[in-house]
Amino acid sequence: MKKISAYIPFFLFLFLFFSTGCSQKNTSSDEPPVYTPLQVLVPQADKTEILGNSPVTLDVSNKTLGYMIVQADTSVSGINVQMTGPDGILYSYFLDPGENAVIPFTSGDGSYQILCYQKISGDKYAAVSSHTLEISLENPFLPFLYPNQYVNFSPESNACLLAQTMLPDDASDLDGLDAVYNYVISNITYDEEKAWNVEAGYLPDIDETLSSGTGICFDYAALMTAMLRARDIPCKLQIGYTSDIKHAWIDVYIRSKGWINHAISFDGETWSRMDPTFDSSTDADNKEQIQEYIGDSDNYTVQFTR
Repeated sequence: MKKISAYIPFFLFLFLFFSTGCSQKNTSSDEPPVYTPLQVLVPQADKTEILGNSPVTLDVSNKTLGYMIVQADTSVSGINVQMTGPDGILYSYFLDPGENAVIPFTSGDGSYQILCYQKISGDKYAAVSSHTLEISLENPFLPFLYPNQYVNFSPESNACLLAQTMLPDDASDLDGLDAVYNYVISNITYDEEKAWNVEAGYLPDIDETLSSGTGICFDYAALMTAMLRARDIPCKLQIGYTSDIKHAWIDVYIRSKGWINHAISFDGETWSRMDPTFDSSTDADNKEQIQEYIGDSDNYTVQFTR
């Protein structure tokens, strides 16, 4: 596989790619729910509303919480689930035999068209079922607090445990963001060899990234997203382009401030962009240059939100 690299304008290596039981202080849909104490949200397959049957089923029992759980039979060679939400963006998810995956409704309220395919051979798939779902979320921020196939974590994940112990539970969103962000850019370095060899369909392992201390941009973004969600801070993992280079970054919601795109820095008065991958490779000589680049919204094009 050809290594992806770019001068932007200097050399960088990039590659793309609840159970609750706790109290909620805020249930308004205008702001994210607040859980006391902090708790990692765990998707549940309650089996009270199932769509489809063998070889792939969709548990949509908790669709109002922003997700469904898809289960592939052990006897199939592979499953592909394609979902188009109200924003018209087509999302594609692949499952191995016997695998289940959490698929989020990141497009928000509205109608979702879902097509399920079974792998026949090679890259050939046959349609097995189709469904239409009408989604009305209890809170629009929930899809960005739960784990999913691309940002996969649990209460036992080392990354989540670390995030929750960095600061007291009542620390502000800004303090939590600052602690998580600075940890990631200080402890994770860009893996050039992995960028050479990563395969199509790659999904991050946040605890592997944490333990190895290395990763590509997809790993940086997934790790930081998981840690922020573990601290009750809504976060979007965005996949798209910087210029014409595949990339992954994060958008963060700060209570009373709103969604801040392309990741952020806050000095008390103004916001500036802080892309985790770029900032981790920034040194004293190019810091001003890289901040100027990542501060330009025109340099980012979103394809998918996870």
